[in-house]
Amino acid sequence: MKVVIVGGVAGGASAAARIRRLDETAEIIVFERTGYVSYANCGLPYFVGGVITDPGALTLQTPESFLRRFRVDMRVHHEVEAINPDLKTVTVRNLETGEVFDEPYDKLLLSPGAKPTVPRLAGVDGKRVFTLRTVEDTFAMRNFVVEKAPKSAVVAGGGFIGLEVAENLCEMGVEVTIVQRPKQVLAPLDADMACQLHALLRSHGIGLKLGSSVAGFEERDGKVSTLLEGEEPLVSDMVVLAIGVTPDTAIAQAAGLEMGPKGSIVVNDRMETSVPDIYAVGDAVQVVDAVTGLDALVPLAGPANKQGRIAADNICGGYSYYRGSQRSSVIKLFNMTAATTGINEKLAQAAGIDYEKAVLSPANHAGYYPGGKVMTCKILYERGSLRLLGAQIVGYEGVDKRIDVLATAIFAGLNAVDLKDLDLAYAPPYSSAKDPVNMAGFMIENIEEGRVKQFHWHDVADLPRDGSVTLLDARTPAEYARGCAEGFVNIPLDELRGRLDEIPLDKPLYVMCQSGLRSYLACCILAQNGYDCYNFSGGYRFYSMVTSDLLAADQAHPCGADK
Repeated sequence: MKVVIVGGVAGGASAAARIRRLDETAEIIVFERTGYVSYANCGLPYFVGGVITDPGALTLQTPESFLRRFRVDMRVHHEVEAINPDLKTVTVRNLETGEVFDEPYDKLLLSPGAKPTVPRLAGVDGKRVFTLRTVEDTFAMRNFVVEKAPKSAVVAGGGFIGLEVAENLCEMGVEVTIVQRPKQVLAPLDADMACQLHALLRSHGIGLKLGSSVAGFEERDGKVSTLLEGEEPLVSDMVVLAIGVTPDTAIAQAAGLEMGPKGSIVVNDRMETSVPDIYAVGDAVQVVDAVTGLDALVPLAGPANKQGRIAADNICGGYSYYRGSQRSSVIKLFNMTAATTGINEKLAQAAGIDYEKAVLSPANHAGYYPGGKVMTCKILYERGSLRLLGAQIVGYEGVDKRIDVLATAIFAGLNAVDLKDLDLAYAPPYSSAKDPVNMAGFMIENIEEGRVKQFHWHDVADLPRDGSVTLLDARTPAEYARGCAEGFVNIPLDELRGRLDEIPLDKPLYVMCQSGLRSYLACCILAQNGYDCYNFSGGYRFYSMVTSDLLAADQAHPCGADK
């Protein structure tokens, strides 16, 4: 059996190694148009910033090492220009010599990946405008920042690559501005969770031009102007385009393979395309969202590696299938971590799912152990079935651990209340006896069993301020004096039982505290005394972050006047 693989890196290289492990006699040829067959895409921004200093550290395998270990013929600087399904050949160009030849195959695996999305704008091909996708791109950008020592940079795009490049340039002393059309960075997060990243970026001096559209670029006198629609241009020493990626699938489309959204290749769960004996994996393929069951594009390294292994199994006569992408991801941004799994509110709404959410702000480990830091957790689940839909966490230490637990729970089909029963490891430096994941389960159980009703940050502005409802802040006077939500009257939790006569019994009661715990305890007291009580989800800390970022015009209120 002769297997030809188009593209290396995650999907192609993984498939090549797996095929060899399963079939010692197979002839395996990999054509890669760049000079590198297997490299760490996710490490590229850190080489630009000098965090990774050894260029060799980016290369996981070389053609020589692959040949020695796996007897795989890795041919770099070879571009596949056409697929000929009727002849079962591919047309290949040697980019070093210009030679063009046809290579026959028994099985063909496409792993072309995706290319940076480069809009058709004036000046986009300028010498000071960079993209970051390959090792060659990385070396070019690193050489520029070392040799030219730029003082300023515009990063167009606030996704994973854009944020990581912005962080690394900022750490080098470059003045960075992020500009993009969406009004939040990091699309896998909901806007309320992304607010914390906005505050972090601004605290490090990174400018945010959100809701702005790039119209083109002009280079002059060693500077580049980023032109914006209806706004003054941004002048900088360099620009990094990081507005997303597009499946690199022109040869698949020309060969008549069935195509999906944005030029993606349609595959089944065995990674088979619409043409017999042709498989496809990685950033180029349309997959199924594991939560919604809808078609999706999920250009992440984890899915690409798994898909390469699955395709290899099936090429070698086995039966493996891909169970869909759960979109799990994590990013380090300065000293903060943001992680997601499953779907967010935007995707749930688009899929027509009736969902509920729980927001909590626990510490990463036991409160009495020094160094604890708060993380904000947001859990989405389906009403009625309690099926877990997704989770988002923004914080510091321990974020990655909790998101992996939640990702496993979603994959295993646990419901949202089951989270309370997970037997998770505990020691004071690492967690609490009631882990944040357990706490989410307790909170959801209380909501679903009717022990507590809740309201959210986006409900606060619509609450009546005409006296028809009671707004209560259960924090200490000192906390309250540092800031409060408009109209909320302060009665500390520890004084509540002795001051019930101050609270009208015949009005709905909305209660807020710093993190959501004391307001929940207050609701337990109040509900058992006959009050119709609602607990604020996430706490004032979360509310103040969201409103200062999204509702800046309404955030300042004279708390003393509300008493």
